[in-house]
Order: sequence, then C-alpha cells, then structure tokens
Amino acid sequence: MVVPLTPVRLKRHAARSFGRKIGIVCESLRFTYLEFNERCDRLSQALLKLGLKRGDRVAYLSFNCHRLLEAYYGVPQVGCILLPLNIRLSTEELSYVLNDAGPRVLFFDPEFIPQVEDLRHRDSSVEHFIALRGAKPAWAHPQFYEELLAGAEPREVDYRGIDENSVAELFYTSGTTAHPKGVMLTHRNLYLHAFYTTVALHGSDRDVHLYTVPLFHVNSWGAPHIITIVGGTHVMVKKFDPVIVLELIQRERVTRLQMIPTMAIALINHPDLRKYDLSSLKEITLGGAPANTTLIKDLEQKIPGSNPRGGYGLTETSPVITLARLKSHLAGEPEEIALRRKATAGYPFAGSEVRVVSADGRDVRPDGKEVGEVIVRGDVVMAGYWNQPDATAQAIRDDWFYTGDLATVDEEGYILIVDRAKDMILTGGENIASAEIERVLYAHPAVLECAVIAIPDEKWGEVPKALVTLKAGERSGEAELLDHCRRHLAGFKVPKSVEFLDSLPKGGTGKILKKVLREKYWVGHERRVH
Repeated sequence: MVVPLTPVRLKRHAARSFGRKIGIVCESLRFTYLEFNERCDRLSQALLKLGLKRGDRVAYLSFNCHRLLEAYYGVPQVGCILLPLNIRLSTEELSYVLNDAGPRVLFFDPEFIPQVEDLRHRDSSVEHFIALRGAKPAWAHPQFYEELLAGAEPREVDYRGIDENSVAELFYTSGTTAHPKGVMLTHRNLYLHAFYTTVALHGSDRDVHLYTVPLFHVNSWGAPHIITIVGGTHVMVKKFDPVIVLELIQRERVTRLQMIPTMAIALINHPDLRKYDLSSLKEITLGGAPANTTLIKDLEQKIPGSNPRGGYGLTETSPVITLARLKSHLAGEPEEIALRRKATAGYPFAGSEVRVVSADGRDVRPDGKEVGEVIVRGDVVMAGYWNQPDATAQAIRDDWFYTGDLATVDEEGYILIVDRAKDMILTGGENIASAEIERVLYAHPAVLECAVIAIPDEKWGEVPKALVTLKAGERSGEAELLDHCRRHLAGFKVPKSVEFLDSLPKGGTGKILKKVLREKYWVGHERRVH
C-alpha cells in the first residue's frame, strides 16, 4: 500500500492518539489536539468556500499564534500553499513578495493594518484581506477569522488525493541577489523532515516546545511538525521577550527551546534570571547564527540541565540537517573538546547526506582545518525556487544543493561553519543580501559607488556597514543616506553606519574587492562569519 507522504497525516495522528491532551497553549487559550484538528479542518473548508483551489497561495502577516499554527495544516491539506510573511519586511519588500507569489488570500494581525492598507493599492493578486483578530477595516473581508471558522464544517479532508511532490509551503529568503527567492517545500519534504528530526531529537509526548523562533522564519525550524508528530505541546509566544519567555518556561514547564544566539545571550543576562524555575528545560538548540563555546558554557552554568548545543540548516533544507549532540562514545572527552563540539553545527541527521567539498569537488580532509563548501542531498531539499528556474539550476547541481556556506569537518564528522557566501550578512538570525542594500544606495542621486559588508557586532554577531564614494560635486552625509535606506528597507536591513571613501579597491575585472574592505574590521576576531 502506498499513501502520500504529507504533514497532514501528522495532525491526524496527534488527534487520534493524543486527542484529549492539551496540545496548543496560546496566551490564555488552550486547545486539545482534537480541538486543534477540528479548527484546522474548519479552516480548510472556509478556504474552499472562498473559492480557493489546489495550488492557490494563502499568505499570513501574523505574529506567532495558534491561528498561524493552524494554517500549517489547514492550508496544505486542501492542496493550497501556505505563505508565512516576514513581519519585519518593509511595505516595498512585502509588495514584491506578494506580486511574485500571487496569493489570493491574506490573513493579517491588526498591528499590520497600515501596511496592508498600503499593499492594497499596489499591484497584487490578493482577493480577500481577512483580519485575524482585533480591528477590522472597512475594506477587509466582512468576517473575522473566527467567524469564518464558525461558519465552516469541520469536515475531514481525504489526504489520499494529495500529490506528495506538490508544494505545501513557500518561504521567501534573502539570497545573494537583490530580491528574495521563494523556497518551495513539498509535502514529502516536510513529512520526512519531521521524522528525521524527531529521531535525532529523541522526541516524545513529554516535549513542551516554546516558539521563540517566528513561524515565518525558516519554517520555525520544523517545530510545527516535529512537536505534533510526537503529541508534544506547542506553547506560542507572540514575539521574543526575555521576561515573557522566562515566565512561560516556568509556568508551562517548557522542555525545549530553539533560539538564535542573541536571544540566548539576552535570556541568560537578564537580571531576573535566577528568580525563575527553569529546571524543566532539557535541551536548547542554537541556530540562525554560529554559536560559540563561551555561550554554550554560560548556558550550562546558568541553566543547569538545559543541554545547549548548536544546529544547522537552511530554508532550502526544510530546514534542520545537522545537530551538535555529543555522540555516546565521546562521553569521556575533556571538557574543552566537548564544548567545542557542542558549539559546532554538528553532524548530519539520517535522511540527509551532507558533504564539505573543495572547489574541485573533493571532500575536504576531516582535520577541522581544510575549508570547503557545504553541499546537501536528501529528502528534505527543496523542490526549487518559485518562478526562478535559473536560480534553482545554479543552486542544485548534479543532485546536490550548494549552500554557499563554508565549513570544516573534524575527525568525528562535526561540521564547523567558518564563513558564508561572501555577500551575505547574517544579523540577529536574519539573512540580508548586501546587493539588496546596494541597490537602494545606488538609487540615491549622490552615490557613485558603494559596497555593503558585514562587520562584527557584540549584540547581533554581525551588522551591515556601507562604504560609499560620491559623485563629483555631490554632497551627502551618513544621516541622509541612512534615512534614504529606511524609506526602502526593513529596519534590520538598514546599515548601522556609513563610511565615505575616495575610492573602492577593485580587481583586474573592475569588481569591487569586498574581502579587502572587510579585512580591517575582522582583525582579532576568532571567527569570520561574513
């Protein structure tokens, strides 16, 4: 017997095996898995009543909440494609994504009404603007989200009609180009990623997961499916706030956390940390930016029993493919070696083949020194980039996905990310394409040439800095250029500083040498991730 591999089956399993258990906690609301399953089914029927068909995109501009979690099942189980939007993007950037993806429905939180109002007047395919809660503008759909669900039947959809190779989710990620690319994740990708990751994490129904990572970000590291498959508990938090996170860990007895390093630093350095009972925490996974041994050690000391370790993945790999869990036969290693391994990206899960290769395609020596590019092959690699066949062909070659990340491998197979594709900036867990910022700067009438590079930052790991030469006779200052950027970019993409130079270094072909520009800023730093 062959049935489709689809995450819809995970939700059904949870409802039948853990139906009476509280599966979702969202502020004052609590839902059992039976109630969650019914709400997802109602959402599916509501979408069908709106006239949606297989392949139609459904966008969400929302904070973390149970409504967005419901979309992870209610949207794809009727063959539609879920499009969670990055709430940090500017209106201009959101307009690009909407016009590229072409969703027919946009659900939104009331905090984003001004942005959605603006988006309505830009070219897009959206037919229904539906308020999730709170205020409802006159131009929005006449019913709130809850009213749509109340008016729909909780009819179970026959998942056997789903093509497991069809797209279930679409996430836009910044690449090395000026515009983001839509990553297509299939039903098969997501189903198998849930199984592989659950095995690696030793998941069980005792797991209580707190959503510090936004659901729009890299598939929230797979948690919507990983926790559901084992009947664990999803605890939603609107957005990261150290006090709220500490309160929820204590109140809900949270066992698992996923955080970018800046979140972990904020948490363990909060003055009230010791006032809370954090003894329930069993694992903290760090990703989105490289971890370091100091942070791992601080977490172990300040939150005993939390077992912090690094991990690695990309939107294009569904996303997690490695985890820095210590192998049992390494238990007797000296503490400094164990700390070093925990701060790496880790070793690959079953189901993902991960190699680090030299420029000529040879696997690098497993000596922790030779650097190569990380490439991946397996069931979790995306179907491709939405509407970008050339970009897909460039990224996936000979059945291997080329990540653009540079790394070393040690004798035990632990991968250490040492650098990134040279034009990519990773700040606070968010990818920024330097070319995107440069495009905006070049639009300023005074700018002759510019280069945007990553420079080290104690809080965010790295931040963008703009190096600019002006046209002859033109005058401009840092404040003016930064204000120009703020009008066209999300706040986190705006350079933190601007430096004016007489000229920019160039190679033989006339290309600006960013490596030369970066060098002085990274002198003395242990790791150059830029």
